[in-house]
Amino acid sequence: MREYTAPSPPEVADDENLTDVIWANAERFGDNISFRRLVDGTWLDVTAKEFTAEVLAVAKGLMAAGISPGDRVGLLARTRYEWTLLDFAIWAAGGATVPIYETSASDQIHWILSDAGAKAVIVETDEHRLRLAEVRGELAELEHVWQIEAPAEGKPAVEALSDLGGDMADSELHARREAVRADDTATLVYTSGTTGRPKGVALTHRNLLAEVRACLRAMPQVLREGNSLLVFLPLAHVFARAISLMAVHGRVTLGHTPDPTTLLDDLAAFRPSSVVAVPRVFEKVYNSSKLKAHSAGKGKIFDAAERTAIAYSEALDAGSVPLPLRVKHALFDKLVYGKLRDALGGRCIGAVSGGAPLGGRLAHFFRGAGITVYEGYGLTETSAAACVNTERDIKIGTVGKPVAGTSVRIADDGEVLLAGDVVFSGYWKNEEATSQALEAGWFHTGDLGELDDEGFLKITGRKKEIIVTAGGKNVAPARLEDTVKATPLVSQAMVVGDQRPYVAALVTVDEEFFGTWKERNGKRPEATVAELADDPDLRATVQRAVDEANGHVSQAEAIRKFTVLPEDFTEAAGEITPSLKLKRDVVAAHYADAVERLYG
Repeated sequence: MREYTAPSPPEVADDENLTDVIWANAERFGDNISFRRLVDGTWLDVTAKEFTAEVLAVAKGLMAAGISPGDRVGLLARTRYEWTLLDFAIWAAGGATVPIYETSASDQIHWILSDAGAKAVIVETDEHRLRLAEVRGELAELEHVWQIEAPAEGKPAVEALSDLGGDMADSELHARREAVRADDTATLVYTSGTTGRPKGVALTHRNLLAEVRACLRAMPQVLREGNSLLVFLPLAHVFARAISLMAVHGRVTLGHTPDPTTLLDDLAAFRPSSVVAVPRVFEKVYNSSKLKAHSAGKGKIFDAAERTAIAYSEALDAGSVPLPLRVKHALFDKLVYGKLRDALGGRCIGAVSGGAPLGGRLAHFFRGAGITVYEGYGLTETSAAACVNTERDIKIGTVGKPVAGTSVRIADDGEVLLAGDVVFSGYWKNEEATSQALEAGWFHTGDLGELDDEGFLKITGRKKEIIVTAGGKNVAPARLEDTVKATPLVSQAMVVGDQRPYVAALVTVDEEFFGTWKERNGKRPEATVAELADDPDLRATVQRAVDEANGHVSQAEAIRKFTVLPEDFTEAAGEITPSLKLKRDVVAAHYADAVERLYG
């Protein structure tokens, strides 16, 4: 058993809550630009004073509508300015926010609102309202529904609530707000549910305040006052939500964008100092840049620049960059790396990645290109990051050291255990699940990991996902899958082989790259993935990715066979979660015949 504790836990007083900061910002830094709000394609500034006034007005409306201390309020919307505004307003009124992914189906909405006992819900669009209407009759405790975008009849939520509380004295709201304590529940965040029904993770104001303060301490330059941050991940996910709170607390100008198809345009217009994303986003930025270079006949230049960036980053770790490498790096900075940084807005000094492993090669590439990606690790139950690489302390290939005040322990069976103020106190109305997850203050993450002598954590797999072959070999699929997915043609990979004679894999094709691959390999433009699934050239491309993955494991753990599926895994089919995690049981059921053929 190994253990490491990060010193100097952030202090959170018993009478603090998450809303204190916006009133402090309004009073001391009222003219600072807290947000830039996207309206009809234009970014409009919102000062600290203006934001706090809006929160005050909406919070009074919630109180006037009967929201009492501790009441749960659902929030079903895409990532947008109003999401953060309503979140703070719910807290100011003494309530607890219950985020719901905007892609959630009616039965998922029903489960979350019913399990949380929500008194009200705020939806974004008419379409969301229709989904809610399908289950509204079964939600006995739900009294109010407001809509962010103006419904056919009535006013948009912010305006309607502001009007409702218009006659209430400010002092009445402040008395309610100031009564909220650090150990009161701030939010119920329902887990993605890769297996079984989602569980409500109860996070307190203390949990989130400890997270915010620890991470601000870890990244003082990236999250420095006056910088800017663009959030495009779903705010229903604790990762994006926590980063947004860090921006508010650090007085970093925050922007929201909900549409991934306009992300590059939004990055160019907003020009953030930092971005936050899951590894898939960084993979797509890399793949897109490589694709453009090869399509323009500059593939050899890009490939040489890629090798140089990786070598440069590795030399930084070694403590010395040789002069010839520095010269080559400076040349490619003008030819390639500058254009890559321009794709992120031109001012990006760093990025934060979480939710899944990034991979050493991609991390070295981005750092060598001038954009250090700080990889971290955490779960909903740890208020987002429990570990993170920092500006002062980074080791590529790991998820960093524990954040201030957090302890990491590796159990005898290799499971990662976590303790500290960022760790939740239990699942909502689920004592059995709580007792299974928490033991003497230690949260059992279900992940497997290694802890080095300096305190850097490396995640090696998922305890429940360990495959045991018929020959008795334990295989962690994540490392194999992440390496296979690193090739531009591959979108998803799922390793199989439990109780089977060897390891195999289901592979899907990235549609964005597929067209370019067909052009390069002389295939018909209209050919589908299904038509080319057994094409020798396509299989050769995937085989190279498989060979790369197999080079990191023993022969008994190597992927012996694979099949290319005719379509990608989708959230709509229930095969991946909104945070892009594989639902292995669902995929295995959907493609049971394909798996059987791998062992036929």
